[in-house]
Amino acid sequence: MKKICFLLFALPVAALAQQTQNYTADSVFIKTISDNIMVSRAAYNNLFYLTKKIGGRLAGSPQMVQAENWGYSIMDQSGADKVSMQECMVPHWVRGGKDKATVSFTAGKGKIVNMPLNVLALGNSEGSGPKGVTAPVIRVNSFDELEKRKSEIKGKIVFYNVPFEETFIKTFQSYGKNVMYRGAGASRAAKYGAVAVMVRSMTHAMDNNPHTGAMNYADSLPKIPAVAVGLRDVEKLDSLLDNNTNITAQIFTYGKMLPDTIGHNIIGELTGTEYPNEIITVGGHLDSWDVNEGAHDDGAGIIQTIEVLRVFAALGFKPKHTIRFVLFANEENGTRGGKQYAAVAKEKNEKHIFALESDEGGFTPRGFGFDVNTAVWSKLNSWKPLFTPYGGDGFTQGGGGADIGYLKEAFKTPMAGLQPDSQRYFDVHHAASDVFESVNIRELKLGAVNMAALLYLVDKYGL
Repeated sequence: MKKICFLLFALPVAALAQQTQNYTADSVFIKTISDNIMVSRAAYNNLFYLTKKIGGRLAGSPQMVQAENWGYSIMDQSGADKVSMQECMVPHWVRGGKDKATVSFTAGKGKIVNMPLNVLALGNSEGSGPKGVTAPVIRVNSFDELEKRKSEIKGKIVFYNVPFEETFIKTFQSYGKNVMYRGAGASRAAKYGAVAVMVRSMTHAMDNNPHTGAMNYADSLPKIPAVAVGLRDVEKLDSLLDNNTNITAQIFTYGKMLPDTIGHNIIGELTGTEYPNEIITVGGHLDSWDVNEGAHDDGAGIIQTIEVLRVFAALGFKPKHTIRFVLFANEENGTRGGKQYAAVAKEKNEKHIFALESDEGGFTPRGFGFDVNTAVWSKLNSWKPLFTPYGGDGFTQGGGGADIGYLKEAFKTPMAGLQPDSQRYFDVHHAASDVFESVNIRELKLGAVNMAALLYLVDKYGL
């Protein structure tokens, strides 16, 4: 009886000792990862080259090709066992010229005032033609208001003025609530005869930079010009309209869609030593908009992905499972890269056990958003103390990414997205201000540390 009691007591003690031993070993290795990344200049040098030497990398552009070739080379230099280029067809939209807009109104003593607006054509939009579009402006504050005033829309330029919700602490909630006006606003207005739309930029920023981004037309409706307006100019428009001033706007844009062209996902790989056919994917998207350097969106995710590869190779880490480091093509205006990656994986009947994406900027990491089942969620939470020293222990349910979401559809793959602090992200998102200088390199590196730690733990213990 005493022997049985001793064994019953010894089992949990042994398990606790093993757990403590594992925690210590994991903590030490993650610290080694952190030390290596934080002292290395690789992340700085790579981001500098991507942003300053290549710059904006819109799908179909010459810079897209440059970025793909650079990505292939840097993956190889960073220690991948193999690197490949996965072909996919991507859309090819071009801005075609400098977007311009002016509003005209009558001031005191009958004086005609012409006020320029800072605007950017929305991605995928059709241009105005060389003569531009000139029409009275009507302001609406929601799609509901558009429907109520549909009889007033014909022949006018619709100005969608829907501010970001200030009470949301996580700014992606504000973006998620408002982005429909950018995406569908042109066709919703064209349905009632609008000749163009101006959309309040998707930002909290206290500057006048317009923020572009993708929009889509309904096939059955006219394709009218669509521009984003900087917030300081939005305030000027509001002031005039609040005083019942009649405004006429003139818009010149030159955008057009060219035939689809060839792009590539760039894929580096560390081959698994025990389960080479079980795949962990980590990545970001290589493309960006044409009006900036794409430093946060998504240069940060690209550099972090490469940095995780580099540090694993530098430390001689040999994963049990195959880890793929993917620089996805065409997230911004089509997500063709993510679709192709999942489609090829499904065609080959691959086994994808986890996917991680970074596409929320290179700001201070706060944690991860996970799209996983209850059992996996419980296991992940047991790892949180290992992330506390690096600021990434804010685990939340719900997350992932636009590109890896296709793996979720195809395989029900558990997935996660790095979640940096979001307060400044929409200051630069899709705007000319998303440049190298807007990235704090230590914050960027800390994101890579947390990503590497999560991938190490998933590989070691599984889900």
